[in-house]
Formats: sequence, structure tokens, C-alpha cells
Amino acid sequence: MSTPAQRYSAARKAEADRVAHPQLEAFASLHEFPLDDFQVQACRAVESGQGVLVAAPTGAGKTIVGEFAVHLALATGRKAFYTTPIKALSNQKYADLVRRHGADKVGLLTGDSSINSEAPVVVMTTEVLRNMMYARSHTLRGLGYVVMDEVHYLADRFRGAVWEEVIIHLPDDVQVVSLSATVSNAEEFGAWLGEVRGDTAVIVEEHRPVPLWQHMMVGPSMYDLFVDETATPGERVETTHVNPELLDAIRASERRGRLDDDGGPRGRRGKERYRGGSGGRGPGGGHGGAGMARGTRPGGGPSRAEVIDRLDREGLLPAITFIFSRVGCNAAVSQLLAWGTRLIPESEGEKIRRTVEERIQSLADEDLSVLGYWDFVEGLSRGFAAHHAGMLPTFREIVEELFTAGRIRAVFATETLALGINMPARTVVLERLVKFNGEVHADITPAEYTQLTGRAGRRGIDVEGHAVVLWNRGLDPLAVGGLASTRTYPLRSSFRPTYNMAVNLVAQVGRETAREILETSFAQFQADRAVVGLARTLRRNEEALEGYAESMTCHLGDFSAYAAIRNEIRDVEKEAARARSASRRAEAVLSLEKLRAGDVIRIPAGRRSGYAVVIQPNRGGKNDPASPTVLTADRQVRRLTAVDVPVPVEPVTHVRIPASFNAKNPKSRRDLAASLRTAVPHDPPPARHTGKGGGAGTEDERIADLRRRMKAHPCHQCPEREDHARWAERWWRLRRETDVLERKVEGRTNSVARTFDRICDLLAEMGYLTEGGTAVSPQGETLRRLYTEKDLLAAECLRHGVWKRLDAPGLAAVVSTLVHEPRRDEGEISPRMPNEDVHEAFDVMVRLWSELEDRERLHTLPTTGDPDAGMAWMMHRWASGQRLEAVLRDSDMAAGDFVRRCKQVVDLLGQIGDAAPEPSLSATARKAVDAVMRGVVAADRLD
Repeated sequence: MSTPAQRYSAARKAEADRVAHPQLEAFASLHEFPLDDFQVQACRAVESGQGVLVAAPTGAGKTIVGEFAVHLALATGRKAFYTTPIKALSNQKYADLVRRHGADKVGLLTGDSSINSEAPVVVMTTEVLRNMMYARSHTLRGLGYVVMDEVHYLADRFRGAVWEEVIIHLPDDVQVVSLSATVSNAEEFGAWLGEVRGDTAVIVEEHRPVPLWQHMMVGPSMYDLFVDETATPGERVETTHVNPELLDAIRASERRGRLDDDGGPRGRRGKERYRGGSGGRGPGGGHGGAGMARGTRPGGGPSRAEVIDRLDREGLLPAITFIFSRVGCNAAVSQLLAWGTRLIPESEGEKIRRTVEERIQSLADEDLSVLGYWDFVEGLSRGFAAHHAGMLPTFREIVEELFTAGRIRAVFATETLALGINMPARTVVLERLVKFNGEVHADITPAEYTQLTGRAGRRGIDVEGHAVVLWNRGLDPLAVGGLASTRTYPLRSSFRPTYNMAVNLVAQVGRETAREILETSFAQFQADRAVVGLARTLRRNEEALEGYAESMTCHLGDFSAYAAIRNEIRDVEKEAARARSASRRAEAVLSLEKLRAGDVIRIPAGRRSGYAVVIQPNRGGKNDPASPTVLTADRQVRRLTAVDVPVPVEPVTHVRIPASFNAKNPKSRRDLAASLRTAVPHDPPPARHTGKGGGAGTEDERIADLRRRMKAHPCHQCPEREDHARWAERWWRLRRETDVLERKVEGRTNSVARTFDRICDLLAEMGYLTEGGTAVSPQGETLRRLYTEKDLLAAECLRHGVWKRLDAPGLAAVVSTLVHEPRRDEGEISPRMPNEDVHEAFDVMVRLWSELEDRERLHTLPTTGDPDAGMAWMMHRWASGQRLEAVLRDSDMAAGDFVRRCKQVVDLLGQIGDAAPEPSLSATARKAVDAVMRGVVAADRLD
């Protein structure tokens, strides 16, 4: 119990805080709950005039600090911009702030939406703020605060650089409030913010307000992932010790060899079937996987419907199930419909159906089927839905609103939902821990696991949150435990200068000052910090090299010269051995190319050693080596590569492959394997002997000459020669390591500024900057207005008048080639052209791109992506007024993707309208904007 003196001291301190931070006191009184300590600490810093970095777990309430900055702006007569990485989060935050402050005080700018843009508080995507700063928009006048929500997004390799541009270029008198997920190098990031923005407080909160418990579901049974065997029954304790009962259950399942793989709908719900009316397309126009209604997950385990059923019985709904596939999300809805799942009362379902019908009134009736509307509304009326970027934005917003309000109980989502959108759940389910990262299928990182499971546990509603990983064969629970127990991850900059950035900076501050500004980027800050450590290592290495040199000193002569001869002998011998090995590999690949069906070969070594018969030859392609398919004597079908056959092979005999042979049929494999065993010789084939390659003589002569020089050197006669040689070997090894370190230091020092210099040199060469790159030319003024990934290519098109002859639909079509990037699962979209004018313009664009790419390679710069005509024909039809169903016919593009691409085209068309040198092209661009911004594309705009 505190003493009277302590209570008096605490009261005085509280009163002093109220006096020093009156706005915080007023802000806190508006909330029904007391602010957490980290929120109070951050808000005090903001009211004191400091910048703030708040790093806290998802759901901890860090947005309170951003909302306080908005409150301060309104209270002090200044403006506040609230920036987010994505439009959906901007829309959500806009709605939140309108509810608190009123529509007259809050605006929205997201590229395609502009509402009350001169309001004192404006919510916007970060790209919009970057563009406003470069354009020196008058909207920036009176700006006092910028909130950067989800600032850790600056690590994104595609769009992350925008965050750094904004932070670097904002006026000094603007306070920046940065809100980040928990990162392990928050202090490093905060130190950089302090350098570029001035006094910045770093507040790190690691405590989750709602505890998160980790589980794994093995078949129908659910186990805690971690246990503390010292805890009393029923007690839950934070631990990273993997549950032994879980390990036993997995071992038992693996012994059985399969886990409930029949996957068919069972029980009372298996009798009910849903006959949807979407024509087999899921929400967003992707194929809905109707044939997967049985719902078995690959790798064994319960169906999606069974998982949701189990969570419902355990009282763990509402739940978000993360499926790293749009098709999988749509299929999950189809599976629950086929299963007969209902998670909400029918009366509530009817209310939801009416709500949805009101929201989609602006959509044409004929578009509803192609949008997957019927399955979408049926799933919602039963309490579940999909959520992914392929859906119509309006559909996604409906799902977000209903789930947040607790009116639906299950959502199947891709990872895009985890990015800041406020959709917390009681439980998060992860189907798999592998996802496609844009290049390969890779394990999710601890950062991604933390972000996904962070949605579990609703503050003020749930006592605890739950994360459930579904076990698949091959999934290591210890690895899952490692993911779940890794709380933090480092933030790495993805910043690099762009052409548009370069001309804008040169125009505003000149080349030298721009160079200095870019050297303040977080990317260079991190590189320089790494250089400090490398330089320290270099100094230690140089000291060690001096010691090694002293230890190898020989009284008979220069031992370093003698050691150099010995090293050269070893290097030449290694090179000769590598050359012989490469020659053998080339011979092996050639021997695989020559094999025919029925050839019997002997695989020389490895797991697949023994005789095999070729059942399907494969001579490889331009970049692919030969890889014939064989049947081994133990009836296994395998594909051979040079790894299996490191030396050349020759057929030892030949067997006939029956015309009816089917590699998938066990009897066919058994019969052919029997023929193989009968046909092979019982004695091993004689070893092949080949002579040395043609260059061996020259190498032998060189080695012999080096050996003569070595023996003639005075140090060769030293009795301590081998002792000296050991020190010399250490010297040479450390010298090589030190040379590599020196190259690293040189590469990292001023690396951002050097890239900027190369960009400026290229722009000066092409006429966008004046000679020497010190000022912007008239062509450069055009480039300043183009904020697209292919900015310089777009500027080249304007410069050469590529688009002058096009009408509005034609212009929309060719502009789509600058923004379209086909998804991996879209399939091959034929680049069909709507007419000769568009075809001709696209051909010129490709030629300009090819010339640009050559210049970029010459200047050692990252190359601009090529224009992609995958949706030019669709865009032309849409801009010509055709129906969505006709536009998307014969393509695999989801409606949501089409709408998103249309918004990007509209954004770039608007920039072209502002930047075009000819009034006629500007007019065409504005007509094209109106032609594209209609129907479903305009349906989700906030008005």
C-alpha cells in the first residue's frame, strides 16, 4: 500500500502531466477505455512537438496515436494527412474519422476517389502524398502532421520506396507519426528518422492486449502447439516447448500413411447440396472450384467445411482462414455451400441479402453472373465469404463491413487481408505455411506468420485469440514452433531512385543537393551502418596479414614469391580438373539427348543406381538440359538429369515398349520392369576409358614449368619451408577474404547516390536533363508529371508522338500495356489487338522499350519492364462500351483484377492528359478516362 507521501507525489505528477499535455487529457476523455501506457507515452511525445515511431503488435492499438495527431491538428488549426499503403485501408480509416469528426472535416484521396480534398484532415494512399509533394500542391499549405500507417511497408520491393521519398522530402516543420508492426530494428529505423526528421521518440510495445494461443489441427483433433509441463492442469503459460502429445499424434498419422483422405461430405450436412447460379465462377469471376466440393485438403486432413464445423462447436468463430490462392478461397465457399454449412440464423441471412442487394444496385444485372454474385450472396446469407484481390472491390468492402460488425462468421482470405485492414477475428486458421512469393513457392517468414496470426483476438471482445495451423504430411511442428515463437523481424529498405524522382529532385533543388538528399535515405543509412562493421573487420584483417607476413619470413629469400608459385600450381591443377569435369558433364548431357524409347541403360551411382529402361526420351530445349523419363528395375518412374548421370551412359540393350504401356498403371509398370530384368546383362558393362581433352598437353607443360621454377627458388631448400608455407597459406586465404570485403565496402559506400548519378547521366544523354544533368529540359518537364513504374517509357511515347492518331478506346488499350502485369495463374492471354492503329502504336512502343533497355544496360541500371499487351483487347472493348461479360469472355482474368487494372489505367491516362504536349492528345486522354470509369469500375467510388 502506498504511503500518503507517495500518493501526494503521484497526484502532483498527474496534475503536471495534465498541464503539460492538455490536448491528450481532452483526447483521452473521448474514449470509453483508458489509454495504455505506450499510447500515453507516444501521445505525449506528439503533443511535445516530437516525431514518433510506434512499433507494436497487430491489434495493440497503435492507431490511437495517429488519431491523436488528427485531434491535435483540428485543435490547433493545422492540417493532418493520414496515409495508408492501400486503398481499402484508406477507405476504412476515412469512414472511422468521419464518424468521429464529421464529413465536413475529413477528406479522401486515393487516385480514383477525391472527396473534400481541402478538408483539414485528409486520408490518402502514400503515393498520392508523394505526387502532391513533387507537384507542390497548394493542398500542402498548413500541413502540421503526417501519419504513416503501416510504415513497415517501406520494405516492400515494389512500392516501398514511396514511404522513404515522403519521409525525406516532407517540410521540416511537419511532424511525422510512424506506425509500424513490431520490428526487431525499431531503434535503427528510429535513429534514421531522427537524422532526417529531427527529434523522434521511439516507442516499442511488445505486449499483445489479447493473448494469442497457438494450436495445430491433426485430422479432426486439435492440440496446443506449446505446453509447459510444469504448469498445473488448465493453467496456460507462455512457453516455446512443443507439445509432446502433438508430436505423438503426428507420428501416429504418418505411420498410418494417410489421414482421412477420402474427403467426402459426411454426416448430417453431407446430405444437403447447394446448386449455385454463378455458372461455375467464384466471386470475382475466377473459377470457383465446384468440382472440389468434397473439400479434401492436399496432404491429408479434414475438409474446410469440417474445420469450420469444429471451430463452430468449440466456440472459436468468427475465424479467418488464410489460403494463399484466390481459386482456393472461392473453392472454400463452394465447399461450404455443398456441405450445407450455415453459421448464422436464416433471419439474419435474409437481412444480409437485402443489405447486399442495396449495395449493388449500381451494377448492371447482366454483369452479376460474371462477377460470381449468386454464390457470393448465398455464402454471405449463410455466414461465410471469400476475400481476395480478384473480387470486385465493392464485394470485398461488403465482406469487410459484415465481418467487422460480427454479422458473418467465417472468411477465407488471401494474405492481402492481413495488411492493416481492421478485420480482427477470434481465430486465424493457416491452411499451409508455403506461398508463392511472385517467383517461387517458399515458406512463409516469421514476419508473415506474425502479420497473419496477429488478426486473432478482438480487443474488448475476446479474452484470448487463437491461431490454428492445419497439419499436412511433411509439415514439421518444430518449424511451426520456430515461426510462432519468433516475435520480431528486421525492417530492410527497398529504396532506389527512379527517373521521375530524379527529374523532380533536379528541378526543385539541383543535382548536387538532390544527391546529398538521397544519401540520407534509410537504404544508405543501413548500408553505411553495415560498412562500419565491415571496415572494422578490414582493419583487423590487415593487422593479421602483417602478422602472417612476418611469420612466413624466410632467411633464404622472398617466401611470398615462392608461395605465389605454389599457389599458381594449385590453381592451374584445379582449373584443369574443373575443365575435365565440365567436359565429362557435357558428354553426359549429350549421351542423355541420344537415348531413345526402349533403350536400357545402367545408372552409375546414387539413389537411382541400377538398370532402367527409357520410356520417354527428352532432348531438352534452349535452356533446359535433356531429362528422359525411365522405369527402374523396382518399377519406379523417374526423370533423369545430369545429376543422376554425371558420366556418359550408353544403351546396353533394347526392349520393346508396348503400345498400351501406361506409366500410371501398376500392372504396366510391373510387366515392363520384368522385361527389363530379363533383358539386362548379368555382368556389369566394362568401364569406358577416354583420353584427356585436347588442351591437356598445354596445361601439363605449364604445370611442369611452374614446378621447375618452384624447385629452383632458394626458399625451396629451407628446412622450415612447410612451417613458412602454412603461414603463407593463411596469408593468401585471408588476403582473398579481405579483397572481397573491400569490394563490398566500395559497393555500399554512396551506393544510392551513384545510382542517381547513372540515372542523371542517362537522362542527360536522352535529353530529359540538360548537358551535365544539372537542369531539367522541356522534355524532362513532361517526365516530371508521369508517376508510373514505366515512367521513362511513357515519356518516350509522348515525345515521339506514338499515341497521337489513336481514339479514346485505342489510347486506353495501349496505356494498359504500361500497367498490366499478368498473374501467374491467369494463363496465356493472347495479345490480340483491336485494330491496326493500336497494333502499330504497340509495335513502336516495343521498339522504344528495346532501345531504352539497351541504354539502361549500358549505364548498368535496372531495366524497365517490357509493355505487356495481355489486356489491350479487353481494355479496348470496355472503353468502347461493351458489357463486362463480353469483355472478360475467353480470358482467365478475374473481375477484381480487371477493375484494379482499369483504375491504374485511369490514373495514368489522367497524368497523360496533364503532360501531353498536344491539346488533341490531352482531350483524347480525358475522353478515355470517362470511357473506362463506368459500370463496375466506378461502382466502388465513395461519393
